[in-house]
Amino acid sequence: MGLLATPLLLASCSKDDDNQLEGAVPKSSFTFQVNTTEFPTVVTFTSTSQDGFLYQYNFLGENAVATGPTVTRTYTRPGTYEVELITAGKGGTSISSKQTITIPDACTNASFNKLVGCAASGTRVWSFDNAAGAIVRETAAGVQISSSGALPACQLDDQFSFSNNFTVNYESGGATFRNGACGSSLNRGGSFVFRPNAAGNPQIVLKGRGAFIGLPDSVANKTYDILEATDTRLRLRGTNPDGTRTIITLAPFDATAPFKLLLTGGSSKTWMLDNDADAPIVVGTEASPSLYFAGVKPGGLPACQSDDEYTFTTANIMSYNAKAETFSANGFSCQAPQTGTTPFVFGPSAGAGLAQLTLSRSGAFIGTTDASPTERVYRILSIDDKKMTIRAGSGQNGGTVFTIKMVAK
Repeated sequence: MGLLATPLLLASCSKDDDNQLEGAVPKSSFTFQVNTTEFPTVVTFTSTSQDGFLYQYNFLGENAVATGPTVTRTYTRPGTYEVELITAGKGGTSISSKQTITIPDACTNASFNKLVGCAASGTRVWSFDNAAGAIVRETAAGVQISSSGALPACQLDDQFSFSNNFTVNYESGGATFRNGACGSSLNRGGSFVFRPNAAGNPQIVLKGRGAFIGLPDSVANKTYDILEATDTRLRLRGTNPDGTRTIITLAPFDATAPFKLLLTGGSSKTWMLDNDADAPIVVGTEASPSLYFAGVKPGGLPACQSDDEYTFTTANIMSYNAKAETFSANGFSCQAPQTGTTPFVFGPSAGAGLAQLTLSRSGAFIGTTDASPTERVYRILSIDDKKMTIRAGSGQNGGTVFTIKMVAK
């Protein structure tokens, strides 16, 4: 224990000729007040000691001390904590009784619980909702001024991480959208204060220079009202310097979302087999992708296969347009068109890949009719706005896989 009753302290006390301390022995005591209006919880400790002039608070079990008659301490974690005060005066030192401080749990508040994902890891990552109206501007009276349509990719890949330790981190994914264009990254970290019942709504107050949520525009006092917080949706409102207000809608960050955005173009996008590439389709195993078929030369695909179009939408629908004919693996010839649509499930890749889509309709396919006819699983190995490589089949247990190169129409 770090006590004030040390030679250094006692040397500051007056002594008489008999080498005795002068004055009354202090009576050490203190009060404390817990700020229940916000988290993390700040507790103020105030000495009520008598006959003392030096004070040291010992935060037992935390290996921490603070000096002065009145001190504050910030607690980021709930629980009970013991504190004692050592007071020194002319007559020596004394130790107060230990007092127990109870720190409430912010996770009992429904909005905070959802904001940080208390029931899971205690950290939740949010990004812009990929839907119209993700950013709404309104007057101070709540009259809508504008509403966003499709957001640019450099906004949709932004990540805002909130933790139950009251930290917040922003990662841009490479670029930050501001002043109407994608610009240099504004990645940064910091902390925040959560106010459960401020001004009728729970609030987030950011700490740190240049901190923001959603938009890098200045928000008054860096304060955001929480209008809605669920497992799937976070709506925040900030007041702008001109008195207008901005409402942003966030959703839990999906690591596969940027790849779906590239696949669908943000609404609908058409892809074709890349007949200008060498070996646009190869067949093999996961370990040796071209083991069974090394592919054809550029321009070597049958015309009835190279003209096929595959259109993917954000509503998880794939439309296949065979044009006049479909190249069928049953006979390896051009046959009647199999034009049609199918829903698909998009999500994380079960094997090597950035993401995967699983076609829901029996008989649906991408690239070639015999690619993964049972599983109908297609993993995206690489993708940008012009080129995509997919692999049909899960590749499990040495199964056959088709690696297919595609190009945006």
